[in-house]
Amino acid sequence: MRAPAATVRTLTLLPEDYAVLRFAPGEPVPAWALAAPVPFASVTRTAAELSVICPVPAVPERLRPAEEWRCLRLEGPFALDEPGVAASVAVPLAAAGLSVFVVATYDTDHFLVTDAEAATAALTAAGHVVVRA
Repeated sequence: MRAPAATVRTLTLLPEDYAVLRFAPGEPVPAWALAAPVPFASVTRTAAELSVICPVPAVPERLRPAEEWRCLRLEGPFALDEPGVAASVAVPLAAAGLSVFVVATYDTDHFLVTDAEAATAALTAAGHVVVRA
């Protein structure tokens, strides 16, 4: 199923493998999480947790998760109030049976997936353009 022309998006598949980690809510942000300049890293704190997403090589060996993720960056910017932006990417991924972890920033959205090839195929079939960084 192709996406309508108005919702066709360009995404960039970043070259790094990413780790998604959860820490207790009161823990400090690990210095290694944001130490090196990278195309994408995220630190989010809520009352229930501290989440860190960063390239796998930055994570100390003892903390590396078994599952690695790849990041598709939606090329923006686009208006914060533009409806359906994340859904236009997440829906084809879900329809293909793929899990997706979405992180929004002011200018764009990042979609983390465990199977980059299947995600690329699903997004291309939906009419989106996927390029490799």
